[in-house]
Amino acid sequence: MIASPVPNGALKGLKVIDLTMMLAGPFATMLLGDQGATIIKVEPVKGGDMTRALSVGQKDMPFGGYFQSINRNKLSLALDLKTEAGKNVLRRLVADADVLVENYRVGVMDRLGLSYESLAKINPKLVYATVRGFGDPRTGKSPYADWPAFDVIAQAMGGIMGITGPDANTPLKIGPGVGDIVPAMLMTIGILSAVRHAEKTGEGQFVDVGMYDAILALCERIVYQHSYDGAVPGPEGNSHPLLCPFGLFPASDGWVSIACPRDHFWKILAENMGKPELGEDERYALNAARVARNAEVVEMVSGWTKTLTKKQLAECLGGKIPFGPVNNVVDIFNDPHIAVREMLPQVEQPGRAPVRIAGTPIRMTKTQGGVARRGALLGEDTDRILQDAGYTDKEIAALRDAGAVR
Repeated sequence: MIASPVPNGALKGLKVIDLTMMLAGPFATMLLGDQGATIIKVEPVKGGDMTRALSVGQKDMPFGGYFQSINRNKLSLALDLKTEAGKNVLRRLVADADVLVENYRVGVMDRLGLSYESLAKINPKLVYATVRGFGDPRTGKSPYADWPAFDVIAQAMGGIMGITGPDANTPLKIGPGVGDIVPAMLMTIGILSAVRHAEKTGEGQFVDVGMYDAILALCERIVYQHSYDGAVPGPEGNSHPLLCPFGLFPASDGWVSIACPRDHFWKILAENMGKPELGEDERYALNAARVARNAEVVEMVSGWTKTLTKKQLAECLGGKIPFGPVNNVVDIFNDPHIAVREMLPQVEQPGRAPVRIAGTPIRMTKTQGGVARRGALLGEDTDRILQDAGYTDKEIAALRDAGAVR
């Protein structure tokens, strides 16, 4: 089998057929690839993954930062699944694959004749994984099953927008694509769980994550709040409904995050504010009392923090209570923590100088994964993938002439 670009990762030898596009699916397979799985990214022969064309800064760049960031450590096979020859190539690859991942709309693979059921006949050990807006009918047919969905839809319906915003009446979209990324993370857990089962029993299975479901799981607090107390939580602004102080506070040159989930942290904060008596005052000494006076406490703490810079506040509070400055990307690039944790690996970028992308946050002492290869050019690995599957050069040339591969 073709070796992974991350040869010593814990998932070395795991073969994944990746039929995903955009963010959710590719992020899931990226996580597997970072840990040493061999990811064969199957893309349409015309244009490939649509994200290749996004954020392209120069005319001679074959793909931009969006594609590069989440498609590192993958091999690219350009394949036309609308042709019978292309379908047969996929079936041949599936024969010895461990996992297939796709994020098409419901029914697309079935109509192509490449359903889970048909592929499982070829390889009973296959783990077939999907991430869709509202899940797959095989695991519970949603009334929204046929609706298209993207990050912003999952955020809206799953509950996270409903509790995020500057005030009670203004829901707010989360900046990063959590509506895609959280389902992707959960998908990787599902895939690895199913692979573990397949290794023990020889039985593959269908794994399904709905984006809506995943965001609801992320917002678990609203469920028990409503179930226990009948509450209907709304946007919380920059504070916490159950803890105080716990949120964002102004500095003279930006913002900082301060959290006092335990009462002894409040005492330390009060001392650093120059008001140690507040740590013993019955109006503020206990968290419940502070929550009842949330606005008053936030105003009190803000009045102190806004007189100091982020650096001064860090010198005051860093290491004493939960504290952190609100960083922009320049702050992150200059943070020594990021350097020592190797979170900004450099990769080649065809068409321009090397660039940096976000690395893997998973650190391991025996089988460290990471970023070992840039995003692949469309069809860059087609020949080696097909050769590895047993195709001769003549057969590959015939497939290319027929337009089944690129």
